Amino acid sequence: MSPATHIKARCPVYPGSDTRRFPVPDDKVDWDTDWPQYSPVNYTAPTVLKKPVWADPEIGAFSPQFNALDGSVDRKSHEGPYRIQNGKPLWKRDSTGQRVHHTKSQLPVLQFVSIKRLDCGEWAIPGGMVDPGERISQTLQREFSEEALNSLKASPSEREEIQKRISELFNSAGLQMYKGYVDDPRNTDNAWMETVAVNFHDESGNSVSELPLQAGDDAGQVSWIDIDSSLALYANHLHFLETVAKERKAHW
Repeated sequence: MSPATHIKARCPVYPGSDTRRFPVPDDKVDWDTDWPQYSPVNYTAPTVLKKPVWADPEIGAFSPQFNALDGSVDRKSHEGPYRIQNGKPLWKRDSTGQRVHHTKSQLPVLQFVSIKRLDCGEWAIPGGMVDPGERISQTLQREFSEEALNSLKASPSEREEIQKRISELFNSAGLQMYKGYVDDPRNTDNAWMETVAVNFHDESGNSVSELPLQAGDDAGQVSWIDIDSSLALYANHLHFLETVAKERKAHW
């Protein structure tokens, strides 16, 4: 993996804390590079220290089966086998129905549902953690509903119709745009984010694209946004949108 795809994971301070990372230059990202001076801090996010049900115990208190299906938890990486050192996994060093065409490119302009994350204030594609044994499509529908529709002010009949339309969309054949490592500011040497990004495309023009979105508990704001290369988004999300736009032959 090139240093260019490992930037936000080397941000100076761990998100939501005052703890500073050990600075890692581009030529020292790979573990094969000899660097005896490397001495990173031992950091655990405050949310994990509260021991939520989804968090692992401290290494040493249990023996996880890395690079394998560990009970109901899949500890395999989409990128292939990763190293284990001193009982810990290693990644890189810490470190509406009518189409609108763009006036310059003359290509169709796509829109996507974007949420403003509460933890960092950055705009992002809706998503979340896959529960043990859960299918990716189930996770995507659940997280979309929680983040974009949870606080929707609608009558019971309207809400039922909306949920029906959402279920139809997420039960359709989504297009997998990416699977693997994500350049995420929460990454550490021993724990990193991986994702599966799937594009569920609505061509009907009178269903999901007309939803009156409202943010749920997991999002500060939610909005339909035109896909464009100038957007500033969380982690690798802009790359996912670029792939969608090119695959759909749309404006970028």
